[in-house]
Amino acid sequence: MIPPEFEYHRPETIDQALVLLTQHGEEAKILAGGHSLLPLMKLRFAEPAHLVDLNFIESLRGIKESNGLIEIAAMTTESQLITSPLLLDKCPLIPDAASQIADPQVRSRGTIGGDIVHADPGNDHPAIMLALEASFVILGSNGERIVPASGFFLGAFDTQLEENEILKAIQVPVSVAGSGHAYCKLKRKTGDFATAASAVSLVVEGGVCKKINIALTNVGATALKAEAAESILTGQTLSDLLMEKAVEKAMAICDPAEDLRGDREYKIHMAGEMTRRAIREAFAKATGGG
Repeated sequence: MIPPEFEYHRPETIDQALVLLTQHGEEAKILAGGHSLLPLMKLRFAEPAHLVDLNFIESLRGIKESNGLIEIAAMTTESQLITSPLLLDKCPLIPDAASQIADPQVRSRGTIGGDIVHADPGNDHPAIMLALEASFVILGSNGERIVPASGFFLGAFDTQLEENEILKAIQVPVSVAGSGHAYCKLKRKTGDFATAASAVSLVVEGGVCKKINIALTNVGATALKAEAAESILTGQTLSDLLMEKAVEKAMAICDPAEDLRGDREYKIHMAGEMTRRAIREAFAKATGGG
């Protein structure tokens, strides 16, 4: 199908974009990579009267480090995440996860901000952001605010971002000594969403898991933080018994929808298996074994 008529806007600054969003309100939609919005428009599931393209705002691209945080501008592409020397050195979970998203064509156009703000349960970055304890820098007509990832995702396609706001950047802490990470993702074929996936970020000191974050993709209405599973492993020496208890807790919070990727039981089981693999891989990296 062909989308209905709309007015196209190409702001060159964030201020210009905010003026357009404030002026047109709910009739306006932001265009980032376009992989989610444009198909919806073609099917007429989304019919914005105004399209605000952020691709020409240079300040919304780039990756930098400041005061112990890495700041990733929202329009940075997946391909740029994968090849960033700064991320590869100080926050490798992000490029590892980005390399598993879709295919090279999508990664060359798709943006980290678009993936986060769209809040599709199958999108990968929401779980990664939860595992990294990221925060989001949001700009609106009333100024700037910073929202932790843990409170940003409200449900399927629903976030704290208001109609007249723009996600400016993502802030993630720099990895510390003893850090390990993994993103284990099961999918049917290249380019598909995850059947189930698990992101793990942890810190090991003297063989003890001092800190761990576990987040799940596509087994709920939004990315899920497995806090009960984390509590089992925090402050403990990793063992098969404790890991299995943590995996059980992670599976217990899953509430996936049945689709062509599998039924509920299968998806929950795979979420557990991806969590098991991710914990082992992250621990191995933290202790020099991976």
